[in-house]
Amino acid sequence: MKKRIAMVLAAALCITLFAGCSSTGNKDSAKEPEEKVSDEKAEQEAVEKKGVLMMATTTSTADTGLLDYLAEIFLKETGWELQYTAVGTGEALEMGKNGDADIVLVHAKSSEEAFVEEGYGLERIPVMYNDFVVIGPEGAAEKGDDIKVLFTQILEEQLAFVSRGDDSGTDKKEKGIWTKLELNPEENPNYAESGQGMGATITMADEQQAFCLTDRGTWLKQKNDGDLKLELEIICEGDSSLLNQYGVIAVSPEMYPEVNNEGANAFIEWVCSDEVQELIGQFGVEEYGEPLFVPNAGADA
Repeated sequence: MKKRIAMVLAAALCITLFAGCSSTGNKDSAKEPEEKVSDEKAEQEAVEKKGVLMMATTTSTADTGLLDYLAEIFLKETGWELQYTAVGTGEALEMGKNGDADIVLVHAKSSEEAFVEEGYGLERIPVMYNDFVVIGPEGAAEKGDDIKVLFTQILEEQLAFVSRGDDSGTDKKEKGIWTKLELNPEENPNYAESGQGMGATITMADEQQAFCLTDRGTWLKQKNDGDLKLELEIICEGDSSLLNQYGVIAVSPEMYPEVNNEGANAFIEWVCSDEVQELIGQFGVEEYGEPLFVPNAGADA
């Protein structure tokens, strides 16, 4: 009997010890995520937050996801929190002219140069580029790299075309091409203006099975969105007139003393650095097989 009691007590002691060891192990395991979160929080707090940098920019930098990607890194590395309003280039420059932004990132060279010449901006600095493409219904026109051939066919055959019509960089580019080719799109009764951003305009063109000029980055982003199932295809690409250059400009502190010129200069120096230019050049490659933008900071473009 004594021997049996001793065996029971020994077994109970082993169970207690095992439970204690398991409990200790679980506590240590539970601490690991908490310690990891604490480390991450400490790392974030280690970055001195300097303030907010307000940017006015074109829709493509936002629609592609590039600015959200860069903003997170910019905050971590410099302490400046980048906030932005994505509109057409014309409206973005107007925001700069009104002192409603500290910096502008847009894509309409002649308008950017005028912005600087009129004293609203300090200096136009090229940052990156991609290109424009004309999308449209497959089989409606022959694919190629000559924009004149395609735009002439669209006008002569009165094919449906959706323009942004919002004074954006893309809208300026499209209107400029028609003018350069001495063609008047208004003679086409099937030429319409969406008055909206690039993403909405692409969707409208797809619904109407119409042609549309778009930057390649936004097109790739939307074309690969599984929920949209776009039917349009690239019809024209590679024409020299389809280059899409982006420039960054700090709003003049002489014109508007209250602007965050320190933050604007910090962003320009940062985005033009070799490290960030490389990040821009890699953006989109993994997901789309090609970059959405090509870095060229400091180029004469």
